[in-house]
Amino acid sequence: MTKLKNIKVVVSDLDGTLLNPQHRISEYTKSIFQELHNQGYLLVVATGRHHLDAMAIIETLEVPVYLVSSNGARIHSPNKEQLFAFNLDSDVVKAALNVEIDPAITVVLFKENVWQTNKWNERLNSFQAELKYRPELVDYKNLEDFGAIKIFFSCDDHEKLVKLKDDVLANSSEHLHHAFSLPTCLEFMDKSIDKAVAIEQVLEKEGYTLDQAVSFGDGFNDVQMLSASGKGLIMGNAPAILKETLPNLEVIKTNAEDGVARYIAAKILDKEFATN
Repeated sequence: MTKLKNIKVVVSDLDGTLLNPQHRISEYTKSIFQELHNQGYLLVVATGRHHLDAMAIIETLEVPVYLVSSNGARIHSPNKEQLFAFNLDSDVVKAALNVEIDPAITVVLFKENVWQTNKWNERLNSFQAELKYRPELVDYKNLEDFGAIKIFFSCDDHEKLVKLKDDVLANSSEHLHHAFSLPTCLEFMDKSIDKAVAIEQVLEKEGYTLDQAVSFGDGFNDVQMLSASGKGLIMGNAPAILKETLPNLEVIKTNAEDGVARYIAAKILDKEFATN
């Protein structure tokens, strides 16, 4: 296989990408990322997850990794120093939530140390092996401080989220933009916040450009990151509509098949890795 040239940076999303369907990093993937570190590549994880949640995951790689979290609203260095932080104003969030929300939809506000939610959601809880980032049940009618890192909605019925997206943007389009990280997950961030913008800040600090990065993703919150990178790769398990949105990008194996690690082994690393 022809190896990629000029790549100095490896950027990966977490859920549906670096993580397997059990929300874990496999031993094979861990070994590949340790080899990347040994060969001097800069490593960046860019996720919609909160930084406390994501840090617990990337620690299992046991190599230095820059963390872009909450879709770009936080940046942390490999030693966990906060390099960038942006919060939505309370009034902006309150206005966004001032719409009719279907009772089937779980509402979450990402706060600094807890996530506030209107209902207990076992599926959302299952994304964390250990609850490093804890949920707090709240009644939004009685909440005073709506300030948040981002707004998150979850529902098994995608169409209900599409309707909610339209309603929220009708109120708040001058402040917010949205992304479906999964068809069942709708997220709102400040218009200035995006994974690609945050990644660019990291690369500038380290003396690299996005042209020197390969990136991996599976959701619509990855579109700018995938488009802006020197090489953007879409996971085989990504929704068909994402593949149609970025038709020029290569589709690789699924997260269940260690697609990220296997691509890196074949196309970036100088030594071959066993595939077992």
